[in-house]
Amino acid sequence: MSTERDSFLTNGRRRAATWLCVLLALSGAGWIVRDLTVAGQGADLWRHWCGAALRPGGDTVWATSALDPLLVLGAPAAAAAVRHRAPAPSVAAGALCSLAAGTALLRLPVLWTAAARLPVQDDRLLTWTRATAAAQLVAAAVLCAVAAGAVRRRGRPGRPGGRRTDALPEVASSAYGVVHAVPYGTDPGPAGRPHKGPAVVAGLLLAVAGLALTAREIHHWVRLGGEAYGRRLTGGTGAVGALLEPPADWEAAVLALLALAAAAAAFRRAAWARPATAAAGALLAVHGAVALALAMRAGEFGRLAVLPGGAQLGLAAAALSAAAGPLVLIAAARPGLPPPAADPDEVHAYGSAPGEARPPHAPPPPTTLPPGW
Repeated sequence: MSTERDSFLTNGRRRAATWLCVLLALSGAGWIVRDLTVAGQGADLWRHWCGAALRPGGDTVWATSALDPLLVLGAPAAAAAVRHRAPAPSVAAGALCSLAAGTALLRLPVLWTAAARLPVQDDRLLTWTRATAAAQLVAAAVLCAVAAGAVRRRGRPGRPGGRRTDALPEVASSAYGVVHAVPYGTDPGPAGRPHKGPAVVAGLLLAVAGLALTAREIHHWVRLGGEAYGRRLTGGTGAVGALLEPPADWEAAVLALLALAAAAAAFRRAAWARPATAAAGALLAVHGAVALALAMRAGEFGRLAVLPGGAQLGLAAAALSAAAGPLVLIAAARPGLPPPAADPDEVHAYGSAPGEARPPHAPPPPTTLPPGW
């Protein structure tokens, strides 16, 4: 196990991050089970996720949307990156931060919009909804703190895995005796860093989809005016939807932000770009597919030429999101740079391999290594 991994994957950090991911997964799965319970048929929940205007019956509403299964599945994926020791600290930190950012941004408006989505006042359901959103926001904040603290600890000089502050050659052997110096600057990059081809493809696709969503939101803002768009963005219009679902414009703005941030990371080929692009690609794919399903149900494709400019722009943004999302996932699934391997021609110190004999007339290695060795 490398010291770079140890600098992030300490037992305390692994346990804390894992339990927080379990909390996020269980809290989201509980609401999906609740929706399955109140649904007349299991297929009704699926049709609701696909955009059908169905009511589960009685004086209640759906609690989840199509993005909730992604958040539930993303939590164990991030926990696996931590527990199974991703090839670099930044990869595991990127998985945690991607999960935390998506959860926080999508759950934040629930704190003030949940009451407006209940057809009748239900204090118990409203309390549970807000408590879930608040707990997930706290868990997301702690996950970000854990990941940021690990990366900051890794970057301190003098710590295992820390960034070097001098330009001296790196020493390849830690044993006592003769060592072999590796020329400085030959390292292709940190482990887990995406290769150039997949990174460029993912960055371009995310940038195009993010800019399309941004253009749609700017068009809404110009057409409606700042005050009306602000109410629509924050859910002040009182439209009834799923309890944990953010307002439509809020969701589009959040996805545009995540897509552009992941695109910037992909262009920089940061080590945390792969989990960030995977998360953004999955969210874009589901968002675009649901928007296209709604447009198809409304018959907008049959009268595309007579639709207003805003509707045409929305369809274009949805199509780009639905098409770019799966392609980004494929690019993000490509393995990154492997951890550095030992050079078979490297000259190691005697005594570094088990059973290796000491050369003649060579002094024996010390039984106790010097301080700081």
